[in-house]
Amino acid sequence: MNDQGRPEASEKLELLLVTGMSGAGKTAATAALDDIGWFVVDNLPPSLLMDLVTTVTQRTDLRRVAVVADVRGGVFFSELRGALDLLTEQGYRPTVLFLEAGDEALVRRFESARRPHPLQGAGRILQAIEREREELASLRVAADVVIDTSLLNPHELAARVRSAFSAPELTGLRAIVISFGFKYGLPVDADMVADMRFLPNPHWVPHLRPQNGTDSEVSDYVLTQPGAEDFLEHYSDLVAMVAPGYLHEGKRFVTIGIGCTGGKHRSVAMSEALAQRLRKQGIETLVVHRDLGRE
Repeated sequence: MNDQGRPEASEKLELLLVTGMSGAGKTAATAALDDIGWFVVDNLPPSLLMDLVTTVTQRTDLRRVAVVADVRGGVFFSELRGALDLLTEQGYRPTVLFLEAGDEALVRRFESARRPHPLQGAGRILQAIEREREELASLRVAADVVIDTSLLNPHELAARVRSAFSAPELTGLRAIVISFGFKYGLPVDADMVADMRFLPNPHWVPHLRPQNGTDSEVSDYVLTQPGAEDFLEHYSDLVAMVAPGYLHEGKRFVTIGIGCTGGKHRSVAMSEALAQRLRKQGIETLVVHRDLGRE
């Protein structure tokens, strides 16, 4: 509330900006948002953002609005930073969802769809992707939620979006814990990363090798190793410790990468165990096993 007892702008409206790489899945993401009750406006010129917010707050009872803005806006897209600054000055703090994907995945998607990249012109797709990454770099750094869709199908992406944005009110930190294999690369959307290769590898135990970290035998083996419980206790405490700082800075979502060699045994078991501890601390947590099944 302000000094006159009227609701502050940020209490009236939850505003979400959906942006990111062309071909990274904005259509699937916005469809998921629409399914869970968001009012979605696609490809709005950034200069009209404040007008949209004013209209929504004064003439409707909508309280959750998602706006898609990307390089399709052409010359208008350059106005986005200024539009976001204006919203902040007026008391609105938009949450930014940035959809990312690797070059190989983006090229494959554009080629399979047989359509050009918005910035391609007469050049190559890769050149257009590189140019787009440069134009979006500042938004990527400032994003509240980054989702790498390189290995996600539309249903998996929709599940990630619903998990992050389905609650009518977000008052605490939300976490996504991603298990992964270092041999497949770090998850580019991780805010925090921990390495489980300090634990003995079940891969070298013959009867555990074909199983994975969701199986009780593997999980019990991993969690009873020296250091496993200490790690879980201290790391969950670390997340709880930084949570107030994230929230103070307007960051309501954190993505935690838990890695091992192949993303099959240790990282999977430890991700599940860490998620359980975070939930007990009041942090709503989704677990994603990025590389399970790739071996």
